[in-house]
Amino acid sequence: MIASEQKADVVLVVDDSAETLGMLSQVLDEEGLTVLIALDGEQAINIANKMTPDIILLDAIMPNIDGFETCRRMKQDAGLKNTPIIFMTGLSDTEHIVMGLEAGGVDYIAKPINPQELVARMRVHLSNARMTQSARMALDTAGQNIFTTGSSGQMLWATPQVFALFEAALADSKWLETMLAPLLRAWLGRGPEQGRKLPLDAPLKKLQCKYLGEINTNEHLFRVFEEDEGSDEDVLKKAFVLTEREAEVLLWIANGKTNREIAQILEMSPRTVNKHLEQVFKKLGVENRTAAASVAIRLLSESGRLG
Repeated sequence: MIASEQKADVVLVVDDSAETLGMLSQVLDEEGLTVLIALDGEQAINIANKMTPDIILLDAIMPNIDGFETCRRMKQDAGLKNTPIIFMTGLSDTEHIVMGLEAGGVDYIAKPINPQELVARMRVHLSNARMTQSARMALDTAGQNIFTTGSSGQMLWATPQVFALFEAALADSKWLETMLAPLLRAWLGRGPEQGRKLPLDAPLKKLQCKYLGEINTNEHLFRVFEEDEGSDEDVLKKAFVLTEREAEVLLWIANGKTNREIAQILEMSPRTVNKHLEQVFKKLGVENRTAAASVAIRLLSESGRLG
């Protein structure tokens, strides 16, 4: 079964065919899912606004608003941005598949639908969505000054620490919209390399913004910190002569994250995380992750960055 015993995943099925809705409702109910149904795009959007589903199955061809436009509208809602949408379609030509993916879909399945194939695809995308959410929660709980923006420079999401830093710098919502967003939009337009830094002149403090890369389509990850203090990674990098990536991995080890969690956060494979850790152990003169974390925590604490 897809759903856990504690909380059933919620799936929104959107199709103008009562026969298809009936068949899918039965299949998904047997998998332990909570099923919501909609007969058209407008109804689907209204339902999703009231109860955010964990995954959406969306018919591509419907009257009034088709599935592609429905998907685009849903993805404009911050609450649905990370909800996986699978298109169901009898259209198998490349053009329509591309249209679905560009609209924000993560996958498509051809009609007539094979229930076993559908459930398998849903299982994969639900798992990926949970990992993404877990990584985001990890950023929140680790006390990192992390935020994301779209290519427009408008902030999509930020940890509480970012809002606290901006508040201390008297960078209010107007400053974020009229100063920060245009600055980041222009910077992103120039294609900054990962690890590059950009000075930010907030009203009360000078800040720096570090570009961490594109983590999703049209979603860019940044870290912000006070200009005169440098980031935690900078402290670790300088003290132990680490590369950027080695310093990032060490910092997350110090925050108690597993290799799998670090791989998800930093957009790399667990194997690559292990390779970086091998170099970190050598440079710190330690034999395991616990010792490495202790060394990093001690340095950051002595630098006044912890507790």
